[in-house]
Amino acid sequence: MKETREFLKSIGLPSGDVYELPTSEKRFADGGQYRFEVPGIQGPNVMEALLEAMDKYGIHLHRVTQTKGIMMLLDNEIIEMVRLAKEAQTDLILAIGPRATTDTSASVNTPEGVRMGYRLRGQEQIVRAVEDVKRAVSFGCSSFLVYDEGCLWLLNEMRKAGQIPAKCHFKVSAHTGHGNPCSAKLLEMIGANSINPVRDIQLQMLSALRQAIDIPIDIHTENPASTGGFIRHYEVPEMVRVAAPIYLKTGGSVAKTHSWDSSTEDAKKRAKQVVLVKRMLETYYPEAIQSPKGKTK
Repeated sequence: MKETREFLKSIGLPSGDVYELPTSEKRFADGGQYRFEVPGIQGPNVMEALLEAMDKYGIHLHRVTQTKGIMMLLDNEIIEMVRLAKEAQTDLILAIGPRATTDTSASVNTPEGVRMGYRLRGQEQIVRAVEDVKRAVSFGCSSFLVYDEGCLWLLNEMRKAGQIPAKCHFKVSAHTGHGNPCSAKLLEMIGANSINPVRDIQLQMLSALRQAIDIPIDIHTENPASTGGFIRHYEVPEMVRVAAPIYLKTGGSVAKTHSWDSSTEDAKKRAKQVVLVKRMLETYYPEAIQSPKGKTK
């Protein structure tokens, strides 16, 4: 294995998982090591309840992520969510709608389906995914959750060509199933602005990812029942230390599934989870720097 490891080092990649867990010196542009993200907020009413709860707790939320898909939102719902995000100085991420779970194929619902993740089948689905992005862009949204590497590459080419705004940001979903430095490097090269690796990635693997890429890593601090249900709050201080800049994706354990239709009460429970994670950082890594309000990209 020595030659393989040496070659990996020669091209700027870690030679293996990094068990030494060195402190990451990389930061967001504002100097922060970490930011908070709450996923699974499917509409404006729930988003408003979440933001109000975060205000009461006195913690700034940097990202709100919708996961059911843009095509499931009415025009006025997108407009209202964009308005709420602007007022709260948070980043709104909308999920691209067409994906395996809404395709006419039953493959994703079979035992073999785990191999395809939420990727797109056929070029028509790619076209429809782009149309989803264009629709949200027309209402002021500029951040998107991507489930397919080919779709990411195309959107990046469109961004470079001026077909969509240069300010558009693309977050790669954990449902693409990536969890190694080589995959992370590839995603960065084809346009990813942040990457959400597999949910159960271990600290030494996370440290290796950080050595391979400069863009933020999005980490689930907890998960819905459908993706394991595990809660990793005690690991968060080390996640931040070794993987900064990092988005702490928090509140998922409130939901049963990825596209759970959260209620306003669920939103308040998700906010509480952020408080619990914040407490872990204040207790075990108090010197960690959170990005200030108003810094979302």
